[in-house]
Parts: sequence; C-alpha cells; structure tokens
Amino acid sequence: MKRVLRWGLVLALTAALAPGVLLLVFRFVDPPTTAFMTHAREQLVDNGQAATLYQHWVPIETIAACMPLAVVASEDQTFPDHHGFAWDAIEKALAANARGNSMRGASTLTQQTAKNLFLWPARSYIRKGIEAYVTVWMTLVWPKSRVLEVYLNVAQFGPRVFGVDQAARRFFDRPPSALTRRQCASLAAVLPAPTAYDAAHPSGHVASRIDWIQGQMRNLGAAYLDSVLKP
Repeated sequence: MKRVLRWGLVLALTAALAPGVLLLVFRFVDPPTTAFMTHAREQLVDNGQAATLYQHWVPIETIAACMPLAVVASEDQTFPDHHGFAWDAIEKALAANARGNSMRGASTLTQQTAKNLFLWPARSYIRKGIEAYVTVWMTLVWPKSRVLEVYLNVAQFGPRVFGVDQAARRFFDRPPSALTRRQCASLAAVLPAPTAYDAAHPSGHVASRIDWIQGQMRNLGAAYLDSVLKP
C-alpha cells in the first residue's frame, strides 16, 4: 500500500508540474502543434477529407502592429493589466450562467491560448478548471508578449487556417506585416466562429463586428500595448 501511495504521489506531482515544464519549454521553442489543430485534423479525417491545415509560425515583430491591438480590442481589453484572469467578467459570466442553461464565457487571451494549446474544444466546468490551472502556469512562466505571439500563431481564422501568417496570405494575399487596420479588425472579427465567419467576404453581422472592433482600436489607441510589447 505504501508503494502504491508513493507512486500515486509521484504521478500526481508529475501531472501537476507537467504544464509548467512544457510552458517553460514553449517560452523559447515554438509549439509544433496544438490540441485544437489535432482535433481539427481528426475531424477532417472522420469526414473523409485530407487532414491538411495551413499554419506557419512568424515572430510577433513581423506582424503588423494593428493585429495584436485588434485581438485585444475584440477579445480582452484588460489584457495589459490582468494576471491571466478578468475577475469582473468571470463574476458576470457565473451570474449569467446561474440564471440560465447556457454557459457564458469570460476567457482572457491567456486562457484562450492555454485552451488552444492543451485542451479539447468542449464547454464544461471540468475543462475550465484545467484551463485555469494551465493559465496560472502560463502567467507565471511567460511574459505577455509571448502570450500574444503564441495566440496570434495558433488561433483559428478559417476552416483549415491557423495563425495570422496563413490567414493574411490566404484571405488578403499579403504577408502579416502588410495587414491594414481594417484587415486586422476583419481577422479579429471571425475569432468567435472561424469556421462559420469569413474575413475576406464578411456577412452583415461580421461587418458590424469589424466596425465595432475598429472603433475600439481607435479608443484604445495605437500605443495601448506598448507596455507589454516594447522592452
């Protein structure tokens, strides 16, 4: 029994420390794939399609400055100030969920990056708990500039398109360094539903989101992310 307990403790400690070790490696080494990309490939295979995804890693310095600003304006305007979690948004989400049957999200960009890297695309409190644990490690191990860099390189922008490099080239026929503010806002606008929304040919709903994001980008200002992106 003591041996079983000892091995159980070793396994528990290994599982607890594994996210921190992986994230320490991924601070300096670009992740070769993500859980969400793996899931997307599996879905394509299950549907009898080729498991081809389009993604190419680029340093954040080669991405137009409007792109990180656009995703922050769209997804997480408190990003420069919080420590992985937006507690006010979480409280509102919990209150909304308590009143109804559907789960409302309140994920920061850090949480979304943790989810994309390691977790499955389902909504449950168990998965959110694991996501929160990985987010704590990510906040401890990564600077915010690395969170943005990884997010922009692994986020899904289309049915087979992951990362801003391939999104910029396939939707706008240009490298990510040459994206305009409108194009950055267009890519950010499809993030809630990248397999349903089209950045290059936006529907009326997506077009209204693009306009709103551009307005938020103006309100935040071009220098809003300087504190996390510039040394």
